[in-house]
Amino acid sequence: MITKIDKNKDRLKRHARVRKKISGTSEAPRLCVYRSLNHIYAQIIDDVLGHTLVACSSVEKEVAKLLEGKTKTEQAKIVGQKLAEKATAKGISDVVFDRGGYLYTGRVASLADGAREGGLKF
Repeated sequence: MITKIDKNKDRLKRHARVRKKISGTSEAPRLCVYRSLNHIYAQIIDDVLGHTLVACSSVEKEVAKLLEGKTKTEQAKIVGQKLAEKATAKGISDVVFDRGGYLYTGRVASLADGAREGGLKF
């Protein structure tokens, strides 16, 4: 019998492996990415305190208006730029990028590029 590979289970293994090495501090919090089939979510997290400092996603009303008619990759870039705007408003400039077990290509790379253009340093 042929069994289907659980891709999310494999992604979670990769994510756990990455998280062993990456941790966000107050000086350089962690920029964490989650990618669903239709939306993309990003958070900047201080792991020492266990707090989410800034969050942005393609579901937010103000961001969703900008995303109409765009491809998912273009949407991810805009979400990254908006996240960077919110972060700089809170005084965050340096972050550690956590790709969440996803390959660094497509929407994940586009979000990172948008965040860099918005002023965040990885």
